[in-house]
Amino acid sequence: MNSSPRLAQSSAGTGSLMALAAMVCVQLGLAVSVGLIDTLGPAGVAWLRLCWAAVILVVVGRPWKVAYSRAALGTSALLGVATGGVTIFFMFAVERIPLGTASALEFLGPLSVAIVQGRGAARWWALVAGAGVLGLTEPWLGATDPVGICFALCAAACWAGYVLFTQKAGDAVSGISALAISMPVAGVVATLAVGPSVLGDLDWPILLWGFGLALLLPVIPFSLEMLALRKLTTAAFGTLMCLEPAIAVLIGLTILHQVPRPAAVIGIVLVIAAGIGATRTGQRRTTPDTSTVAATAGDVGEER
Repeated sequence: MNSSPRLAQSSAGTGSLMALAAMVCVQLGLAVSVGLIDTLGPAGVAWLRLCWAAVILVVVGRPWKVAYSRAALGTSALLGVATGGVTIFFMFAVERIPLGTASALEFLGPLSVAIVQGRGAARWWALVAGAGVLGLTEPWLGATDPVGICFALCAAACWAGYVLFTQKAGDAVSGISALAISMPVAGVVATLAVGPSVLGDLDWPILLWGFGLALLLPVIPFSLEMLALRKLTTAAFGTLMCLEPAIAVLIGLTILHQVPRPAAVIGIVLVIAAGIGATRTGQRRTTPDTSTVAATAGDVGEER
């Protein structure tokens, strides 16, 4: 009689650990990527990750065996453009501002979608998020790199687009099948942005390093999140993913030795609180088999 609640609790605990592990993988991948910026530049690092991820996901997803509609192909292609944009802009951002600050600013993208599509009290969380942005940027001091902030906000805009396109793509094809189209498009976007300039800096060690980075971000986190979503409600999953900026601060502190200012810590806490509040009070109204904004917002972690 009592076995079902215990099994459900155990399943939820396992799913939570998977979601947390996915977020740690994302932030570790970003932190390690920062170390390659001096060699390839931010756009070059983004290009290397996206191209390897495209190869891996095409092999796994085998898009030639999937019957895509014209609308599904178009949505998946737009999803790829958004993926390329968020990856490139974020790498430019972390070149100039701390990882935790960049992650919190970037999180404003899916948070904005959740607030706009939410109802009632969900929209009041925008004020909390706005206060968090003030703490993160400290405009009264002028100490934070404005270009880095701009890049992070551009990444946020692309992430918001990713959320919306993922919602549409998820209605037409499975996640892996959509990624098998979107990731090659993202690789093309990165190639057009970077051009042939990075090719001269490539060698076998860097190529192998890039393959490892692609596994760390996005391949492994995507797999973990897919498994987590089978064990958690989308609301619980979305709430957990709101903790990612805090994980970014810890990774930045331990690996990159980036010590956040007190105002930045307060700003990150406010952004996390706004994300949790918007997720819990303003979930998108959907049918039981359709993902919510919160889950979709969390899914982008694996592709930055």
